Amino acid sequence: MGTALAAAADAAGLDFSPAQKLLVVGVCALTAGAAHMALAVFNDGVRPFMLDFIHGRATRNATGAVSFGLSAGFVFGLGAPMALSTGVLNPWLLFLPTDVLGILAPRRWLAPLLGAAWGAVVVYGLGGANELAHGLPVDFLTAMRQMSAPILFLFALFPALAVTKQFGRLRGALTGAVTLGLVVLTMRVWPGVFAGAPAMAVGVLMLIGFAVAADVRTARASGTVAAEGAGGVGPSAEDPMASLFSSGAARLRRHLPLFMALGAGVCALAQMKVFGGGEATSFLIAKGQYAEAAQVDFYRVFGFLPLIATTALASGAYGIAGFTLVYPIGYLLPNPFVAAAVGALVFALEVLALSSIGGALGRLPSVRDCSEHLRAAIGDALGLAILFGSLMAANAMGGGLGILICGGLYLLNEAMGRPVVRMAAAPAAVLAGGVALNGLYWLGLFTPVAGGPA
Repeated sequence: MGTALAAAADAAGLDFSPAQKLLVVGVCALTAGAAHMALAVFNDGVRPFMLDFIHGRATRNATGAVSFGLSAGFVFGLGAPMALSTGVLNPWLLFLPTDVLGILAPRRWLAPLLGAAWGAVVVYGLGGANELAHGLPVDFLTAMRQMSAPILFLFALFPALAVTKQFGRLRGALTGAVTLGLVVLTMRVWPGVFAGAPAMAVGVLMLIGFAVAADVRTARASGTVAAEGAGGVGPSAEDPMASLFSSGAARLRRHLPLFMALGAGVCALAQMKVFGGGEATSFLIAKGQYAEAAQVDFYRVFGFLPLIATTALASGAYGIAGFTLVYPIGYLLPNPFVAAAVGALVFALEVLALSSIGGALGRLPSVRDCSEHLRAAIGDALGLAILFGSLMAANAMGGGLGILICGGLYLLNEAMGRPVVRMAAAPAAVLAGGVALNGLYWLGLFTPVAGGPA
């Protein structure tokens, strides 16, 4: 796996075609413009603050400061290291900075220019940084490819973790046993298939099945008639929260053409195979496993759809990637023109269906709650995988000294109250550790590990 990934990443090398560069610049310009208008942001943590900004209760600078504080760690600690180590762009690197730039831009015409400038920095600057890093005595970017195996395989456990959190140990253990069995079977019978793919499919289906069964039992116990309220999907004028949701949905529908353009751009970007929607997805795309990447990102939709829908309805600001369905769809489509058309259609349907989705989630509490457990489980699995993979990378580039430096930086970040968010702290420590080891080499105090990172 490591050899295949290295070959794929070397072949990619962050060397983009003119069409890919133009698309990245254009999408970044569009996302910055949407953020400036408070119509869409990528950071889920920023979206709730947009309501005060839209209604004039918060200034543009104050909202931009919130966005920067919640995004900077992910950009430099996760987005940039993942892109450099895989050769695949990601939403943390592209869309979190355009959130900040778009919100802070004092004029509407300036926001797209700043977004386009950031896109140009990415497509023209990362290649040079990549070549420079690979030419160093301690090649920490190649070492970071050690993160692929922990991320890909531990990620497969997130359905079992979610089931355990929501439905207890017995069902969690059952889901975990099924996951392990399917991984072993896939490795044995279908060696060319990503081993976690069938396991994740069955695990997510088990979680949803348990959740639906729980809602059915609750409805029967309370004497709820399934048809009751079927015509009441729309919000009630007497309910303040429903009124707020109705206002948010109407605001988004008024700007439907902009969202269709966003959907077209993001879907086309995913189709060009230079962009991955997640950590595991980036490594799968680097290996050319597009169907498996689509499967992984499709499962993530279940964890984030309720969060994105409710925050969009409450704030009147949508997600830059919508429900993120355009990611897996884009990976599988034959060309960027078809992807643009399909992406525009998907975003239109998402925006028009927001009110109905909000109503449906209100009637399925267990299904709604399982998304929260899914997000938490994804975070737990990836947190361990990234930490473990980062220590493997530290060992590959510097042996025990590398582990001491990178692990020490991670622990120091914890002791200081996490100025860098935990998910991004370990990759950031590898980058800083790589710089430190190169400095020690130039001072004659360190000899690179024999053979270098694999």
